[in-house]
Amino acid sequence: MSKIMSSIKFSSIRRWLAWFSVLFLAACHFSHKPVDSIISGESSALAPGKPLPPNYVYTPGKAGVSYRVVSYQALPQWSTQSFIDSLEAFKTSCNKLQMQPAWQTVCQQAARTTRHNHQAKAFFETYFTPWEVSQNGQLAGTVTGYYEPMLLGDTKQTAQARFPIYGIPNDFVVVPLNSGLRQGIVRIRLTGTNSGVITPTGNYTANLASFPLNEKTRALKGRISGNQLVPYYTRAQINAGALNGKAPILGYANDPVELFFLHVQGSGQLKTSDNRMLRLSFADKNDYPYVSIGKYMANKGYLPLAQTSMQGIKAWLQQHPQQLAEVLGQNPSYVFFRASAEPASGPTGALGVPLTKGYSAAVDSHFVSLGAPIFVATTHPASGYGLNRLLMAQDTGSAINGAVRVDYFWGYGDEAGALAGKMKYPGYVWQLLPNGILPQIK
Repeated sequence: MSKIMSSIKFSSIRRWLAWFSVLFLAACHFSHKPVDSIISGESSALAPGKPLPPNYVYTPGKAGVSYRVVSYQALPQWSTQSFIDSLEAFKTSCNKLQMQPAWQTVCQQAARTTRHNHQAKAFFETYFTPWEVSQNGQLAGTVTGYYEPMLLGDTKQTAQARFPIYGIPNDFVVVPLNSGLRQGIVRIRLTGTNSGVITPTGNYTANLASFPLNEKTRALKGRISGNQLVPYYTRAQINAGALNGKAPILGYANDPVELFFLHVQGSGQLKTSDNRMLRLSFADKNDYPYVSIGKYMANKGYLPLAQTSMQGIKAWLQQHPQQLAEVLGQNPSYVFFRASAEPASGPTGALGVPLTKGYSAAVDSHFVSLGAPIFVATTHPASGYGLNRLLMAQDTGSAINGAVRVDYFWGYGDEAGALAGKMKYPGYVWQLLPNGILPQIK
């Protein structure tokens, strides 16, 4: 899911406290001990169930990423953590992880572990190895926050509810793409209403140079125009009416800015005029890269960069409606949703399980295994003090790129949105994997 990054002005005391906590962490974790062993190559299981020695380093040889085994004592405030909610969030991960051989044993043990803090702590320490994550020699990365918004609107168009929330369009075509294929012209054969394959006998052509591809792209997402597959419409084109009559409308939002932030967060709920709730979950996206409208507004001089929080952007656009289409159109990325009448216990993340308020996070799944526990050390957006917690990597987002990059899920509603909108801090990440299992990198 893609997320808004923001900043906030703090008083000098709070700013000093926040940065003191970060500098303290840096002092703790930038002094490496001598490395006992370094290996390179594809990730695999060494000796499942057997812990690896401290300072064991795994370097996959991709993207400058490195993983180092550390002791639990190296994790800040590990011994004073409350692990009960972390354990419950991990059990939720196991609804998907238990189908993978590497995770079966730990998921079985998790199911047997009761809701007592010392037992939960012992479970993680017994069955997992903590891996310190770094990229390009840097341990410090970035931690932001996200939440599940609630929009006011209706399931039918009214005088107030005028802005459509789209499902997957009828002409939206997804074509799997080999990771090594990024240039040239390919032929496409349609295999279904919204799907196709690359094949020499295809009836349509696609010029790969015209698509917004990067090293992580795994599919072409476009539409048929004549005898070609072309990139799908951008946000500006869709907001101008490009999808009229071409996509199911799941509901209508009262406010186009709130709808934009629903796209940024990737999921949410729609509250209708008769107080019914409709859960809106991520279904797909047009695959254009996420572009920060906050940075655009700062570059144009609309807002100082320090005021481009979610709250600041909303307030400015309410006061300057004539700039609405211009500003929102700067982010070409567009999300399509699926709807359910009965809200689940939480929004469903990329792992396919409901997210847990305060204990789920979005990561770059190319470097951190979806479902895995991750210990994150960063700063609390409300207090400015250190925030150290064992979270579960249960989600992704197009703006979440890099091995030491985490988006912290704060939950649902305005209070969660206020915390998420303020959060952008340096942070450190440790990935916990079953003993004897090496980190996976895609």
